Amino acid sequence: MAATTKSNSELFLNGILNENPIFRLALSMCPAVGLTTTMTNGLLLGIAVTFVQVFSSCTIALIKDYIHPRIRIPTYTFTIATWVTVIDMVLAAYVPGAYKAMGIFVKLIVAFAIITMRLETFACKNNFVKSFWDGLGMGLGFMFGMMAIGFVRELLGMGTLFGYKVLGFRTLLFFVLPAAGFFCVGLMMAIFNYVEFKLKQKRR
Repeated sequence: MAATTKSNSELFLNGILNENPIFRLALSMCPAVGLTTTMTNGLLLGIAVTFVQVFSSCTIALIKDYIHPRIRIPTYTFTIATWVTVIDMVLAAYVPGAYKAMGIFVKLIVAFAIITMRLETFACKNNFVKSFWDGLGMGLGFMFGMMAIGFVRELLGMGTLFGYKVLGFRTLLFFVLPAAGFFCVGLMMAIFNYVEFKLKQKRR
């Protein structure tokens, strides 16, 4: 992949819509299935991933000319791990309740395929500014996906949104069980792709 010719706004929207990490690229499915029982979880992990994606992309964009091709993947991993450590300590210090709820998933950001993939396919071939907007778009796209799934599961499974009761009737426990994660991800992925397909047809 050569250096991109897309504008900053196109790069930003690309991560949210055209190459959404969850609904389009089907990457980082473990947190999408396991942690989306509430919108709060999706929001907080989305913020953490956005932080790591943006700072990792910017770091690699700055040092790409000094990375030997044979050690590029270890370099990406070390860079991601550094920023994950930063956000891990910040969450543990300032939002311990949410940090406890997210558990090991914060540390597992190091292994999230979407971050490494963007460093390899984009940040190592583009400048700082382009990498910033690409990282921001990808991070927010991940957050959007997590919160969208969390919205469905929390509303239908517990009758709440962000912990506040919004439904006055008994909900379905199924939606907060692990199996529902696969069901919701698959269904929303199909809807997302169908809507995009219809929009492309209209543009033609």
